[in-house]
Amino acid sequence: MTRKIADCRKYPSEMNCTLTIAGEEDEVVRAASEHAASVHGHENNPELREQVRGMLEDERVSV
Repeated sequence: MTRKIADCRKYPSEMNCTLTIAGEEDEVVRAASEHAASVHGHENNPELREQVRGMLEDERVSV
């Protein structure tokens, strides 16, 4: 299974957040949504989680 990443650096914010979260898709959606709510002030609801899911990228593994 391909791991997914959510990278705050790709989305400008007043905080200049640099957090990157990687793992299985459902884990990343859950963690990134909780982060968006607790740090960035978004409401953690189904719409946010679907938006986060749509922004995930495949993790690139360098060898």
